[in-house]
Amino acid sequence: MSRKAYLILENGTVFEGKSFGAEKETMGELVFTTAMTGYLETLTDPSYFGQVVIQTFPLIGNYGVIPSDFESKVPSLRGYIVREWCQAPSNFRCEGDLDTFLKESDIPGIYGLDTRALTRIVREYGVLNCKIAYSGEVTEEELAEIKAYKIEQAVESTTISEKEEFKAENGDLNVVLMDFGAKHNIGRELVKRGCNVTVVPAHTTAEQIKAMNPDGIMLSNGPGDPSDNTAIIAELKKLCEYKIPTFGICLGHQLLALSQGAKTEKLKYGHRGANQPAKEVETGRVYITSQNHGYAVVSDSMPENAVESFVNGNDDTCEGVKYTNMPAFSVQFHPEACGGPHDTAFLFDRFIDLMKNNK
Repeated sequence: MSRKAYLILENGTVFEGKSFGAEKETMGELVFTTAMTGYLETLTDPSYFGQVVIQTFPLIGNYGVIPSDFESKVPSLRGYIVREWCQAPSNFRCEGDLDTFLKESDIPGIYGLDTRALTRIVREYGVLNCKIAYSGEVTEEELAEIKAYKIEQAVESTTISEKEEFKAENGDLNVVLMDFGAKHNIGRELVKRGCNVTVVPAHTTAEQIKAMNPDGIMLSNGPGDPSDNTAIIAELKKLCEYKIPTFGICLGHQLLALSQGAKTEKLKYGHRGANQPAKEVETGRVYITSQNHGYAVVSDSMPENAVESFVNGNDDTCEGVKYTNMPAFSVQFHPEACGGPHDTAFLFDRFIDLMKNNK
């Protein structure tokens, strides 16, 4: 029989549920994702570092655990909340169940609580800190501790420690992928298009990357507040001076903008899910995209050499930037989304064309 578990919000609200996964108390930043599929990609996305994730879709775990779908080697999130989890998954690729995976990954979970009501609180009040606990009694000291929680060392905790290489069959382009907490499928999409990919740690210098003589630079997704990464931003500013074709995704998009003098801001509750509309400014066409971010580039802060290329269809926040003084562009959403949708995968082809035309 499952043990009772409690989700304590920083405003004092307490939800009672049942424990699954690892039995341990934890604190994190409470966020929700509206994705109906791809829970394995959510669990293993490094961008969720330091966060407790609510799945708004009511049943999670029905196709089990499939390691080949993972977006990183180990999960980075702090906790996992679902309405109901499937104890008997069914899929021909299944290699395990959700409860066992969370236990092995030391990630605590809660099920059986009202995820709709919980999500409405986050939408109303914005992102809140929270604690997964096994007592519903809350002290003032405990609430103060929850309120004080802050995500720190996010990129440092999710980047690789040394470079890795992935060769394409008959690869004729060499791409350096800066890993700020990269999803594996970014590298897969590049290799599939004939790119040899060298993944480097986040704090690799501009000079070190230039010495690799790449045809292009890929700036990955990742977690945390982009403005915290002052050393990386400074190196990106130097890197841009080399005029190497560059493509940034999510955190990479934000860091590139910051390196050019733009500003970023924290959104009320962010964009997380697989049904976010992004409108291409030039054509007016709307694409359905996968997103996972809590910060955005401030449109009014962009420098003269930057043109807004995509905006969010719901709130008009910046979703893409093209640069006029260098062969570089970036997007806030995920064109590589492995769980889908794949509407914007063509952006990788644009990057390939950019590199070929620059040779």
